[in-house]
Formats: sequence, structure tokens, C-alpha cells
Amino acid sequence: MTTAALQTVLTVPERFRGPAAVANGGWIAGTMADALNGHRSAVEVTLHAPTPLETELRLEHVANTVTLSDGDKLLVEAFPVAEDLEAPDFVSFTDAARAEAGFPGWHGHAFPECFVCGLREPGDGLRVFPGPVEGTNLVAAGWRVPFTVADEDGVPAAIVGAALDCVTGWAHFAPGESALLGRLAVQIHRRVYAGGTYSVVGEATGRDGRKLFGRSAIYENDGALVASARATWIAPR
Repeated sequence: MTTAALQTVLTVPERFRGPAAVANGGWIAGTMADALNGHRSAVEVTLHAPTPLETELRLEHVANTVTLSDGDKLLVEAFPVAEDLEAPDFVSFTDAARAEAGFPGWHGHAFPECFVCGLREPGDGLRVFPGPVEGTNLVAAGWRVPFTVADEDGVPAAIVGAALDCVTGWAHFAPGESALLGRLAVQIHRRVYAGGTYSVVGEATGRDGRKLFGRSAIYENDGALVASARATWIAPR
């Protein structure tokens, strides 16, 4: 017996770009997690190829897997993982906001138009600018959630996934350095509210050749864990 596939169309608006003309990987990961199970458990998302913007793509749900394709080309694949994702330590919003002064992107940014960490206008991009937290191996930023990313149901999983994304890269990058997200596992524990202030924390967890590994978390001001992620980046040759 074969399981019938459920298909819908997904079009990524240009606003949610990472590199030019390509969707932000964290936004895609959050979208896929929501499509798979309403982000009730951890979901691992593999980015097989860059996702184009303003293009009708096929989102297909079969059994416990969700895929995103452009015609016959597989772009993204997501499936649940039976684990709780380990988060980096809590950093207060005050300390996270202070760390932004050391954001390497101020001195050289490979993707300045990125929806998450790019130098976009307030209210347009998320403006998550992670810098090193003094006395730790962490990077962090204070996230002031713009009302312009909320819909009628609040801040969607796509935005939460986006906020968890770039910080894992900046845990590795010096000014001007970059890599492309290859895989992001996302776990969302509680809602994010527009207008709220949160800490976004990242930590480098290792490197294997061109693969860079990291993890990230979003925290409320009282230290409650909102969401966590585990990332694999691929550095250029």
C-alpha cells in the first residue's frame, strides 16, 4: 500500500531572503517544521539546494516527511527527530544586547541583505546582530521582535526558525566570512510575541573540514527556553 501525498504550493516572498535571490534557511526550516507537525517536537531540515524566491514551489507531505521541490528538483527535506535539542547557556537580554557591539558584521558582512542578520531597516529585517559575550564562548544578541513579522495567529514558526539560524554561523565567522546553511534541526517550546524582547544565543560546537557545527537558543527575560536549534554549515572551498 502506498501513502497518498498531500501537496500545497509555497512561494517565499523576497523579503525573507538570506543571500541575494535565495530564501533564508532558518525561515525555510521553521516553515517546514510547522508543516510537518505544527512544531510540537524537534524537526530536522536538510537544505539540498538553495530555495528560490517568488517562485511557486511544491510542498509535499508523505507519512512523516515533508519535502519542498521546484519541479522535479528536491530543495528541502524535513523529518521529526526523537530528542530534545541541547541549548547553549542562558544569556540575559541586557548582556545579549551589550554583545551586539562586537557583531563581526559591522566590519564586513557577506550577506548584508539577509532577513535575519542583515543591515535592513527596523521593522523590515529581524536585525539579530550576534556578538561575543564577555567571559564565555557564546555569541548573543538582544532580539526586539517587530510587529511586522506577526500574523493573525502571532509570530509564526518560520520567523522563530529564522531567528535561530544565523547566530549559529556567527559563532564561527570573523568579519566578511560566510558559509551556507546545510541542515537545521528546530524545536519550539513556547510562543514568541510581537513587541517582546528575547535573547538569541549561539555557540560553536565543532568543525570537520568544511562543515561547521553550532547550536542556538531563544530565551525569555526570566531564562525560560523558548526554542532551540542545531545547525550544520558548509564553508566555501
